[in-house]
Amino acid sequence: MKKIGFLSFGHWAPSPHSETRSAGDALLQSIDLAVAAEELGADGAYIRVHHFARQLASPFPLLAAMGAKTSRIELGTAVIDMRYENPLYMAEDAGAADLISGGRLQLGLSRGSPEQVIDGWRHFGYAPAEGETDADMGRRHAEVFLDVLRGEGFARPNPRPMFPNPPGLLRLEPHAEGLRERIWWGSGSNATAVWAARQGMNLQSSTLKDDETGESFHIQQAKQIRAYRAAWAEAGHARTPRVSVSRSIFPLLDDRDRAYFGRGGKEEDQIGFIDERTRAIFGRSYAAEPEALIGQLRADEGIAEADTLLLTIPNQLGVGYCAHVIDGILKHVAPALGWR
Repeated sequence: MKKIGFLSFGHWAPSPHSETRSAGDALLQSIDLAVAAEELGADGAYIRVHHFARQLASPFPLLAAMGAKTSRIELGTAVIDMRYENPLYMAEDAGAADLISGGRLQLGLSRGSPEQVIDGWRHFGYAPAEGETDADMGRRHAEVFLDVLRGEGFARPNPRPMFPNPPGLLRLEPHAEGLRERIWWGSGSNATAVWAARQGMNLQSSTLKDDETGESFHIQQAKQIRAYRAAWAEAGHARTPRVSVSRSIFPLLDDRDRAYFGRGGKEEDQIGFIDERTRAIFGRSYAAEPEALIGQLRADEGIAEADTLLLTIPNQLGVGYCAHVIDGILKHVAPALGWR
């Protein structure tokens, strides 16, 4: 059994070929798709966060709205770039959104990926400390965020407050009980997966990672997940961690599917550089008739190692079509693979 959700980048463009022509379209349709996915029996609705781009950027108002409109489905991010975040203010926003949803948030964080602008986090008022890289800064912000989510008091109260205080040091409010255990780290390397395990975070592994062995993407990803689980066990955490992978998967069920995705072109892994020093491997997409698709997915070691699968959806094709893709996987693919 696997939890199956969708992951939307929330693209929008003022183009006649796009169903999301404005930021408002992308936001409102994300809410509608979460509702539709819940009705179809999916387990999760996740959004990607990108700054300075025509994509979803400010997750917590959207997550709160999704939470108010749904009742069961998990609501998450994959991922929030922590280089841009004030961890204390973020903890307040996350606590509020989690309480609105009834404790369904699953927040994926990361040190971030190459962005639309040069050092975009500097425009948000952040800079690495002396001797730090921007990645170090992102991990430091994450550690502060994790610490305040424990809900322990740390701030000395004013002796003459406007409103009465409870005794002792004060914590941030609202506090969302249990959210600390629903924080994930989006890892692009084996080393950061091990770091996430030691921090007690769940693991998100996407469709790209550092090319560390030259093997196929799904094999490297499976090894990354095994290294994470070994580090988790070594750290002695009490609970069982969760692991998600994301994939582009399209069952070809009708003429629309074949027109959009039946032409091939991304059936092999690709190699590229996400910066001048980092060689990365990008995992293949899957698009085939259900019977062939089932055989291809059965051979994917990364998916086999994960308990959660996030389906990247083409949100600019509209809510109806994205719901059709999710439904096709839930009905025609997942049962044959034992995911349902």
